[in-house]
Amino acid sequence: MHTIEAFHHSDARPQIIVVLHPSYHADWAKLCAGHNFTIPHQLVKGGETRFDSVKNGLDIIPDNIDALIAVHDAVRPLTSEAIINGSYKHAQEYGNAIAAVKSRDSVRQLRNGNSESLLRDEIYMVQTPQTFRSSQIKAAYLQLYDPKFTDDASVVQETGEKINLIEGSHQNIKITFPEDLAIAELLIGIVHS
Repeated sequence: MHTIEAFHHSDARPQIIVVLHPSYHADWAKLCAGHNFTIPHQLVKGGETRFDSVKNGLDIIPDNIDALIAVHDAVRPLTSEAIINGSYKHAQEYGNAIAAVKSRDSVRQLRNGNSESLLRDEIYMVQTPQTFRSSQIKAAYLQLYDPKFTDDASVVQETGEKINLIEGSHQNIKITFPEDLAIAELLIGIVHS
């Protein structure tokens, strides 16, 4: 709901598609009713993988529409309107925009049992939203699924498109573990106080 509100209040004011596993559709309806959540959105059945879910969402968007499509993870409820606005503006000009932040930590890569140091200044942690011209992302999702597709940028990159990074935010955290939820609740409290 936080994410939908941020997109709804952004300059782009996009039509919103929520892709959710079918087993959660009834729970979503109860949450919307319980919170008097009335921002218009279309609910679509999620797939077995993230790739399948995004594809299902894209499939309901007509091919003849020249639009910008932002894909955003529901587990990133703290994205700002500024990042959303920036992603749409950049994608309009350059074809796509991927929110990312520079790594704050030293990074190592493990290959064949050997740990190698990577240059921190060249490492970006990718976030969402990831925004694309509709023709670009819809063409990319015609490919068959590949396990190396970890996000929409990796799917689009496989078609030969250049991927453009824009500045994200370290507050745009991904809620994966219980401690992430505690951090998000703290950040929401700071923003709303």
